[in-house]
Amino acid sequence: MTRASNTQGGRVTLDKEGLPAWLDPVVHAAETVAPRQLSRFLPPEDGAGRQSAVLVLFGEGERGPELLLMERASSLRSHAGQPSFPGGALDPEDGDPQGEGPLRAALREAEEETGLDPSGVQLFGVLPKLYIPVSGFVVTPVLGWWRVPSPVGVVDPKETARVFTVPVADLAHPDNRVTAVHPRGHRGPAFLVESALVWGFTAGVIDRLLHFAGWERPWDRDRQVPLDWQA
Repeated sequence: MTRASNTQGGRVTLDKEGLPAWLDPVVHAAETVAPRQLSRFLPPEDGAGRQSAVLVLFGEGERGPELLLMERASSLRSHAGQPSFPGGALDPEDGDPQGEGPLRAALREAEEETGLDPSGVQLFGVLPKLYIPVSGFVVTPVLGWWRVPSPVGVVDPKETARVFTVPVADLAHPDNRVTAVHPRGHRGPAFLVESALVWGFTAGVIDRLLHFAGWERPWDRDRQVPLDWQA
């Protein structure tokens, strides 16, 4: 297995060697978590839904472990203006959705959306496929270690409004945690970080990772924030 994963020639594999020790609980979570422990929204049994992948990229910044996020452009048809992980739908050249396809798609989309150099990313795990009913995406969260950080930023303003990193300590801090309430009545975990409200699918994945990695801190689930976004 190679220490760096890339999308140019050859296979894209998972590699758990040489990771920082603080990622050990995330590796364990990826190996043991069941789909229902992540979300009640699972892929349709009839195989419907558009296969996609996101890159859940852990780096190490000045304040310790951090995650790479982006804000989607307000002009997009689905999930416009939402903070999210880099990612998108699988292309035919990405390959088998049950094999390397999600790994390739996660790296390719991250490069296209943030300018990330995929050669500096070590992929070490995947979470179970989840479903986003409002857009019909079947999403594979791909976990990566930003082994060799590279400059990132907005590549195409039509797709991405901004790119930013968030310390895991800020995500876990009780003062930054709220329950988002959708106009239709749906409720879910959310985070007030980096002048953004992170909610929906992305917040759900972060919430479960914090929980199963043992990084979660008690927070006030009755503290609510209404959402203006309409599906």
